[in-house]
Amino acid sequence: MTIRAAVCGLGHYLPERVVENEEFARTLDTSDAWIRSRTGIERRHFAAEGETSARMAARAARAALDDAGLAPADIDAIVLATSTPDLTFPSTATMVQAALGMKGGFAFDVQAVCAGFIFALANADAMIRAGLVRRVLVIGAETFSRILDFSDRSTCVLFGDGAGALVLEAVEGAGTPQDRGILAVDLNSDGSQRELLYVDGGVSSTGTVGVLRMQGPELFKQAVNKLAETALAALEKAGLEPGDLDWIVPHQANIRIIAGTAKKLGLEMDHVVVTLQDHGNTSAASIPLALSVAAARGSFRPGELLLLEAIGGGLAWGAVALRW
Repeated sequence: MTIRAAVCGLGHYLPERVVENEEFARTLDTSDAWIRSRTGIERRHFAAEGETSARMAARAARAALDDAGLAPADIDAIVLATSTPDLTFPSTATMVQAALGMKGGFAFDVQAVCAGFIFALANADAMIRAGLVRRVLVIGAETFSRILDFSDRSTCVLFGDGAGALVLEAVEGAGTPQDRGILAVDLNSDGSQRELLYVDGGVSSTGTVGVLRMQGPELFKQAVNKLAETALAALEKAGLEPGDLDWIVPHQANIRIIAGTAKKLGLEMDHVVVTLQDHGNTSAASIPLALSVAAARGSFRPGELLLLEAIGGGLAWGAVALRW
């Protein structure tokens, strides 16, 4: 018998305010056509005043619990991925724990920027397989609108706010690639590439929050190759090949990156989940948001093989092979 971590519930939350591309064209030298052609983004959501990462995460978490038919007391741990926490400390995850009324278990944050949800899934999977916990809420939540330079058209048009969550539950498997649940994980980072994507502030450096800075063209060059490599590595660890894939659920950063990675893996775009046009890049929230939206549409069938992959600041990147 092999213990696997399987998805048993999904949920998401998006702020009420929708920001169309035209809104940026009023103050910047840009246009809806320019943004769409280069990124695939048409609109995004921005958090309201007082609407924080923790509050959005709690809304997504409640939706995932409802979808799973579970109560907060049924959850043993919360792992929350974010680069935009409510406070320097305590962790945003503990704030969600309090908001849900969880009196037991434990909660902590993971910070790997846009790859954060992949790293959070890896942590939750390892804890379940080790027998430390049985059920884990894994959440990605971001308020990137609070760290954008709205005079920089190359970055401020790309990002949005939101939260996505899923419940992972221990299930028994036969130890084969046909098992339900997470089959393999591949994680990577390269700190020498920090200048490609970073925020120019921090507690111990400037004492300020800072704003996002990005070298877009160079990051694009790195992204497609690194995402394809980590996807192949995760599949190999699972004893599978690209031809076994039913779906790719990618980090929603840029439609050209998404299409380039799919082409390298030999999968047609109608088997790639794309929500970028409506959400923009929501960093650690983008994969759980995309999963939740696609699942609500009925896209995934039991037994199908999904590949989740992301790259973000650090650089950090990784992939998860998951059977639905």
